[in-house]
Amino acid sequence: MEPSPRVPFAGSIDEFRVLAQSRLARFPRIEVPDSPGVRRAAVVLCVVEEPDGPLSVIVIKRAYRGRNAGQWGLPGGRVDEGETAAQAALRELHEEVGLRARPDDLLGALDDFPAASGFAITPLVLALTDASRTRPNPDEVYSVHLVDLARLAAEDTPRWVRAEDAVRQAQLRDDAAPADGTGLLQMRLGPKMTIHPPTGAMLWQFREVVLLGTAASAARVAHFSQPDWTHR
Repeated sequence: MEPSPRVPFAGSIDEFRVLAQSRLARFPRIEVPDSPGVRRAAVVLCVVEEPDGPLSVIVIKRAYRGRNAGQWGLPGGRVDEGETAAQAALRELHEEVGLRARPDDLLGALDDFPAASGFAITPLVLALTDASRTRPNPDEVYSVHLVDLARLAAEDTPRWVRAEDAVRQAQLRDDAAPADGTGLLQMRLGPKMTIHPPTGAMLWQFREVVLLGTAASAARVAHFSQPDWTHR
């Protein structure tokens, strides 16, 4: 079988939309069913195109206060009463980073991720042509970062380490010892930018399903280990 083509990282946002929407339409996503104690959240894997720049996905560092202080994340948050996951994701994108998106900017969704904190997180993929109006809300977001899709898709980006070798994101060493085989996923996206599940798991599945065209059976993430500091 011929390998699936990679997303054209040097192409236009319109090319990305076509291929991503096609792959997400064929992806048999898994939903976490409602049950006592399950809370709902939604996040956005927002791909943007900058003038003369690569296609990139927005990653945020959360404000150094409140829930998940100082951790890497994706724009998003709790689904309010009466909202759908899509409505919550678009609302949070605007509240946290100042970007407005329409429902027809959404390209599809990946698997719900059952976070150890008790939230079932729905990751939605969308594409915008203009990220120049990004305005982080200082109450929730410390900084906004654009991660090149080519970097996300690189072979050396995902690594697995032994749980005892993982440290908090703010203290992470770039030389943390890798494990042979499975362990705790680290998405190494740049200097001092190493992201663990849940966010790392959703970025990994986005990479595999949307960017690389990996079969769904080889791209599930619900079983991925989560660091102790995310269990709240």
